[in-house]
Parts: sequence; C-alpha cells; structure tokens
Amino acid sequence: MKTQVAIIGAGPSGLLLGRLLDLQGIANIIIEAKSPDYVLSRIRAGVLEQGTTDLLRTAQVSDRMDREGMVHEGFALSFAGELRRVDVKKYSGGKTVLVYGQTEVTKDLMEARTASGATQFYNAEQVTLHDTDSDHPSVSFTHQGSRHHIHCDYIAGCDGFHGVSRQSVPSDRIQLFERVYPFGWLGILSRTPPVAHELIYAHHERGFALCSMRSDNLSRYYVQCSLDDRVEDWSDQRFWDELVCRLPEESTRHLVTGPSIEKSIAPLRSFVAEPMQFGRLFLVGDAAHIVPPTGAKGLNLAASDVYTLYHLLRLRYKAGREDLMQNYSSICLRRVWKAERFSWWMTSLLHKFSDDPFGRKIQEAELAYYTSSEAGLGTIAENYVGLPYEAIEA
Repeated sequence: MKTQVAIIGAGPSGLLLGRLLDLQGIANIIIEAKSPDYVLSRIRAGVLEQGTTDLLRTAQVSDRMDREGMVHEGFALSFAGELRRVDVKKYSGGKTVLVYGQTEVTKDLMEARTASGATQFYNAEQVTLHDTDSDHPSVSFTHQGSRHHIHCDYIAGCDGFHGVSRQSVPSDRIQLFERVYPFGWLGILSRTPPVAHELIYAHHERGFALCSMRSDNLSRYYVQCSLDDRVEDWSDQRFWDELVCRLPEESTRHLVTGPSIEKSIAPLRSFVAEPMQFGRLFLVGDAAHIVPPTGAKGLNLAASDVYTLYHLLRLRYKAGREDLMQNYSSICLRRVWKAERFSWWMTSLLHKFSDDPFGRKIQEAELAYYTSSEAGLGTIAENYVGLPYEAIEA
C-alpha cells in the first residue's frame, strides 16, 4: 500500500489530522493498536480552547459540538474559604472556552472518518516504523492475521505517551524532560447536575478539588489523592464527603450527589520530548508531551500540534514547500513549553505538596494576589483560553 501520510493512532489528534488532510485531498491512512470501543472508553477532560474549537470547525465536525457544547466565560478559584471568579472573556479580550467532552470530540471525528471512506486499521498489532530518516519511510503491522506494509512520504506519531512512535527514536537522539508529581487525581462521573455553571478549582489544606461537568445533567468531580490509594478504597460516600470538605460552604449548598458511573485514579506528570521531529517522523500530542490536567491543556496542546503539522503538510503538497517541514519541532515547542509552564504553575498553586504551613500560606497569598490584580487576572485568562497559534506561512 502507498499513501502520502501514515498516521499512527486514532485518538483525537490522529483523527483530526486525518480529517483535515482528507479535506485537502492529501491521502492518509490511520493505524490504531486498539479497538474503536477502547478508544472511546477513555474518559478525558472536556475544556476546549477557542483555537481547538475553530480547528474542529475547519475540519467540518463541529455541528454537534456547537449545538451541545457549553460556552464558559469564566471559572472560579476557591481558597481560604472564599470563591473568586476569573472572568476569562473580559481579561482575554473576548475569548471563551467550550465544555465538550473529549470522548464526544473523538466520536464526531470517528463518524466523519467512517463516512468519508478513508482507510483506517483498528486492532493493528506489531506496528513498526521503518526508514524514518530516509525519503521513503514506511510502516508495517499485522491486521487480522495478515502482514501489511504502507509506504508513505511522512509519518505522524499520534499514538500517545506509551505508543510506538516515540519509542522508535534512538535514545541518543531525543532528550526527555519530566516532573512526576507526588499525588494523583481521583475522579468520578455522576448523572447529577453540576454544582455550579462554571468550573471550580479548589485549594484546601486537605488537598485540591475540581468541580467540572460534561452537560447539564452529567458532572465530573476530582479530589487530590495519594498515589498509594486504590479506587476500591473510595466508596462513593467517602468521595462526596471529602469533596464537601474541600469546597466553600456557598458551593456545597448546591451540591447534588449520586452514584458514580465511572471512577478512576490518574497520576500527574509534566513531560516534554525534544525535538518533536526525526527525519520524516513527527511526534504529535501525548507522544511528545504530557501536562497535568490542572490547566486544561492536554487535548488543546495536541490540537495546536495538529494545526502546525496540517498547515506544513498543506503547504508541502499544495505549494511545493518541502523546506518548511523542518520547522515543525521549533514551532510546536515554543507553544508547548508555555503551556507546560501554565499547567505546572496551576498545579503548584492549587495542590497540597506537604504539611508545611508556610508553603500553604504562600499559595494562598499568591492566589489572593492574582485574583485581585488586573495584571494577574489577565495572565490567568490569556493562558486559560489558550495562547494564539503561530502563523504558518509560505
């Protein structure tokens, strides 16, 4: 088989890149190691930056998102028993975010891919990348008992942190930067109305908490927990009791509890791989970087990678500008590190790292400063709604 771009991974970044390329008439094949049901079972964040929603509209997969997504013009920070709202629309020059679950984004992209008839392989085994430093890279894999070999111009590694793409790079050619945090997030999904119409990020002496939502009747809540905790250690009642402890009283009055329909613990880490390009192989999204979810940047950062690679490939095939392809890593990393900084800062500001009372007072003082300063509110807002994409021009 031959194609122009082989895409490894059918998560939202791989599907989005494939969809954008399809619309430009650029041939691509998607190879995914898991089943469609497995891909859709991944429960992830759902706060989309304006740049991400604009890109989904460009991909012509936004009808349901625009109909069902919830526009948010701000969020609340809770600390020292107070609740302070950050008006991101006001302090970012009119930008907003959209609450629409990553699972729903993936579902919309999957349906568009299937309807287009574009080639895709799920449940691919023994995926191997070949000759990525040459002008003729390829991908081989086993599917339904048969071995396949795809010859292509470029390979987009959209297969996540544990995928084969980054693992195919020799260790002496890649530099890894990582910070692993000494706690996790215990999250539950419940068929209950959200406690508030906007997200609440709570700093408390017992640990961080987050109140989020997927719809008017589907809520997502998190509490900071120990890495030694197990999901079975946390009954629903224990979770709700802990959440109530960490929220201000004015919020708990509106909390509606109910049985969880999903419960999981996720560790937190910051991670960046440099560079993000190795010959004809490009790392996209979680294959190249991970952010703690505190800043709501994971999917959005992957979308900005897709934006960059899509436009470089468009110029390569429509304008013959193959020379621009070498700019991918430097363009992406400039935005990646700024998003890493914001996610690290939000994590450092809101979580409990120790029992040190001085450290907690400093966190509260910083929260008080940023939420009472026009400059501080502007800094939070412009990062939360997403820094602008770098223009890709011929």
